[in-house]
Amino acid sequence: MTFTYYLGLGANLGDRFANLVAALARLATEGEAVTVSSIYESEPVGGPEQDQFLNMVCVVRAEKEPMEMLGIVKAIEVDLGREPGERWGPRVIDIDILAAGLLRVKTPELEIPHAELTNRLFASLPLAEVHPLFEPPGTELQISAIATMLLGSAEVTKWRPREELLQDLPEGVWAGSL
Repeated sequence: MTFTYYLGLGANLGDRFANLVAALARLATEGEAVTVSSIYESEPVGGPEQDQFLNMVCVVRAEKEPMEMLGIVKAIEVDLGREPGERWGPRVIDIDILAAGLLRVKTPELEIPHAELTNRLFASLPLAEVHPLFEPPGTELQISAIATMLLGSAEVTKWRPREELLQDLPEGVWAGSL
């Protein structure tokens, strides 16, 4: 079965942009690279004092069950240098499964849609950019309406527009996204 995964990426350590690009390159090998959002800069939520994050969403279609995809994204995080640390602490890369179409999953290891998707502007805003009409399971609102309601709840600014991002990606990575 093919799932459409909406993945949230974030980084606030090292070369944040390079970390996102490296994660995108790896994710593109795991299925059909569908599209990417712009990159947004945001204040960290919770945790210790730390630098701002770069956040974005990418969409991948893959014939991978949710627990398998979770294993893949966790392996990519480790391969790119993520080390265990404080919850909501700084990180080289963070990849969250925000949604998988209309699928709902709730296990101790994985919750789809992501438990904080409708509370976090840095996740809902880029998701609304790639699929404004998406209705997260368990809500009766489109993600674009959720993002609009969250405006002002956090400082999130567009850091790199989608069109520029696609030009900056290595040749062949997410090339069909426009």
